[in-house]
Amino acid sequence: MSRPDPIHVVGGGLAGSEAAWQIAEAGVPVVLHEMRPTRATDAHKTEGLAELVCSNSFRSDDAQTNAVGLLHAEMRRLGSLIMAKGDAHQVPAGGALAVDRDGFSAAVTAALEAHPSIQVVREEIPGLPPSDWDSVIIATGPLTSPGLAAAIGSHTGEKELAFFDAIAPIVHRESIDMTKAWMQSRYDKAGPGGTGADYVNCPLSREEYDAFIDALLAGEKTEFKEWEGTPYFDGCLPIEVMAERGRETLRHGPMKPVGLTNAHRPDVKPYAVVQLRQDNALGTLFNMVGFQTKLKHGQQAAAFRMIPGLERAEFARLGGIHRNTFLNSPRLLDQTLRLRSLPRLRFAGQITGCEGYVESAAVGLMAGRFAAAERLGGTLAPPPPETAHGALLNHITGGHIESIDAGPRSFQPMNVNFGLFPPLTEPVRGEAGERLRGPAKSLAKKKTLTRRALAALDKWMSETRTSPLAAE
Repeated sequence: MSRPDPIHVVGGGLAGSEAAWQIAEAGVPVVLHEMRPTRATDAHKTEGLAELVCSNSFRSDDAQTNAVGLLHAEMRRLGSLIMAKGDAHQVPAGGALAVDRDGFSAAVTAALEAHPSIQVVREEIPGLPPSDWDSVIIATGPLTSPGLAAAIGSHTGEKELAFFDAIAPIVHRESIDMTKAWMQSRYDKAGPGGTGADYVNCPLSREEYDAFIDALLAGEKTEFKEWEGTPYFDGCLPIEVMAERGRETLRHGPMKPVGLTNAHRPDVKPYAVVQLRQDNALGTLFNMVGFQTKLKHGQQAAAFRMIPGLERAEFARLGGIHRNTFLNSPRLLDQTLRLRSLPRLRFAGQITGCEGYVESAAVGLMAGRFAAAERLGGTLAPPPPETAHGALLNHITGGHIESIDAGPRSFQPMNVNFGLFPPLTEPVRGEAGERLRGPAKSLAKKKTLTRRALAALDKWMSETRTSPLAAE
């Protein structure tokens, strides 16, 4: 049997890397095109594939009661490269899966470059891929090059939506004053590779909190000019934008003090708490959780050194901001992520309107499997909507817009969450059959949804004969 023609993947981020891996593991050759270092971006710092440009966290790894943890579990069953290397390079992060970003990227890069069916080409694709590329996955993410973005917009007749995505600062661990800060995970929860004391916590009194809010509101921000009017994605708001929405907003968001007890003054409850999470395997760098910002660098350093414990903080990286773009996917893409008007093109990752590292990789995983099945002369049915993968794909490819004649589109980026899953058909009850209420009902519902999802995934894998690609 002759070797199939290659599938081209444009973009070496999380989605493109995962798509290339899935295709190659199916026995189909891949050409993976990554424009770095030939062309740099405003956010990337290295030449590595699957570089993490914002947080180093893949978020919750709880596969029983958390939707993203469920997505982790599904991806592991499907032989995900991103999850395998994430697990291999995890750092302590309470109930989350966080990774050493440099070790993770290096491992993904090495695996892809060593695969006999993958060719990595360092070049920019400045417009629509050549017409003789009959199967292409575009996984260029939120930092799609202007030429390619313009070509896609011209072909589809649709102008991509855009939003701002801000980057949190990273602090040198040794510069944190641990006579004021302490180590603790919220509610003492231990996660992958963690102990239950995985975050640095910096407490603020009411007076200190008010002064910090004043500094955020008064600080000089980055100007965007041609980007004015672009909305933020609510899951990644800059802290000063949150502060503008109300002085107490941060206390109920990234600075919430619940589940934490000041080890130095256990009798005094902090009014607010700033958490920092380990960012590398050595434990020398910690990032400020939820502290994305568009403050100018001088303003950032001054404001953040007002936080108790960070008075002498040394920053490995201050916050930044970049522009993200995504397609009106429910109108433009079919159920297997093909562009309706040009089916040789598929899309994957954040450009499709998913949000988050893991979600981007999951969509890349599915795009790779769809493309590989098509190249091998078959078809692959999308995973059931009861699964995390299926729920996410449904949101991207049509679950959001009721009709093609709907008014102004409201499609927005989305993290995976249980609100995307089909509702349960039977009421959730306790082990003895009793009726549940409140938190107990919510917890039982989430556990039922995750059990249903994994059972549906296993059945789908068996029926579609994708199990040879799954992890053993």
